[in-house]
Order: sequence, then structure tokens, then C-alpha cells
Amino acid sequence: MTLSEPNAYLKTKVMTASPADLRLMLLDGAIKFAQQGQKGLVEKNFEAVYNGITRCQKIILEMVNNLNAEADPELCTRLSGLYTFMYTRLIDASTEKDASIMDEVIKLLRFERETWQMLMDKLATENSNAAQIAFDPSSTPGTPEQANNGATHALVGGSISVEG
Repeated sequence: MTLSEPNAYLKTKVMTASPADLRLMLLDGAIKFAQQGQKGLVEKNFEAVYNGITRCQKIILEMVNNLNAEADPELCTRLSGLYTFMYTRLIDASTEKDASIMDEVIKLLRFERETWQMLMDKLATENSNAAQIAFDPSSTPGTPEQANNGATHALVGGSISVEG
């Protein structure tokens, strides 16, 4: 196995991933690098601290830059504030050489990842349920909405709350 094989696999994984999966990968990477930075602080390996924290900050900036304010301005404002807070706390952890600050950031990143995973699971379930709805126009008079008792309306234009 050569060193380039894992990179080829990762490149393929990234290039074929959905936007939702890409976000999950970013969160996984941010957690991984934050943990590396925290370990560096504990071991007083300041090169590891720099590398881990810097990479985590880059991922957080990427997530901020990819927020779509047109979809939900209020949610984007809140997420931007959360990401800015985490970014600032990473700076604090690095300058104060305090691993406990890294715990705070890692907890927030894990919570964000869990929330995102729950949203992806919920959407997958809803998509699966929607795919199971069948409509046979030859056996049912009227419009598709009448035929499936309005189920079509429930599938279109729905929203999911990520706040609670």
C-alpha cells in the first residue's frame, strides 16, 4: 500500500459525497484536529497544538463560509455566532495553553455533529417514507392529492426545526 492510496480513497469519498455528508466529514475532521490540539497541550507538544488548532480553525472557517443565509437567515446568524465563539476559544486555548478550553470546543463540535447526524437520519427516514407512497391513477379518480388523502401536501414545503 502506498501513501497515495488513502488520499485517492479520501478524494473519491469527498467527490462523491452529498453536501450533507460533506458537512458531517467537516465536523468529524474538526473534532479530530481539536483532539490533536488538546493532546498536544497536555503533552506540551506545541507543534501538535499549532497543527491541530490551526486545522480545526480552518474547518470552522469553511463551515462559516458555506452557510446559506438565503435558506434560513436566523439559523445562519446563530450558527455563525457559534462557529465564531468556537474559533475564538481555540485561540484562547492556544494562547493560554489550557487544555480545558479545548474540552469546551470539542463538546460543542460533538453536539453539532450529533445534531447534524440526527437531522440526516430524520431526512433519510422521511425520504424513505415518501418513496413508499404509491399512486395508481387508473384505480383512483380525482387528483393525486385526493388519491392519497393529501399526503403529497405533507411532502412538499415541509420544514424541520434544528433548534429543539
